[in-house]
Amino acid sequence: MASEHDEGGSGPVAAPQDGAAATAATPDPKTAAAIAAAEAAGPQNGETVRVDSWIWAVRLIKTRSLGATACRGGHVRVNGERVKPAYALRVGDEVRLRHEGRERVVVVKRLIRKRVGAPVAVQCYVDNSPPPPPRVAVAPAGVRDRGAGRPTKRDRREMDRLRGLEGLSSSRRDAGSRP
Repeated sequence: MASEHDEGGSGPVAAPQDGAAATAATPDPKTAAAIAAAEAAGPQNGETVRVDSWIWAVRLIKTRSLGATACRGGHVRVNGERVKPAYALRVGDEVRLRHEGRERVVVVKRLIRKRVGAPVAVQCYVDNSPPPPPRVAVAPAGVRDRGAGRPTKRDRREMDRLRGLEGLSSSRRDAGSRP
């Protein structure tokens, strides 16, 4: 009877340790299921995937046609060479994509054909991109009530002062008063 109790007691203790190791590899069961589905739909051993399809599937570009257009325009490079949309991509290739004023540099870890969710997509590549440029802080334009009409000179000067353009408005006055 003591042996049954020991087996029952040691079973649950060992299970969380194994479960914890599995959790560290794949944090979420839904993500693990999505990864399995993506791998099942992906190419088999030795097969390749089109570069326009892959950059769309891993969510680097919104649509596949945008991916094909980027390839034709020379905005996609694989291992330093410009490629056509039908270029056969392989694991380990470095893909450089210029899109929306930013260059993304990724190394292919997994080939997939179907578009997947963002948590699964980031596991398909290693992102070596430089950090995005800082956004320029711009003060919002003065918001006026509807029907308030055109701003007066006083209103305009207050808006300029809020935007930090105080010196600009005084230089306008000086330029206008000169003969």
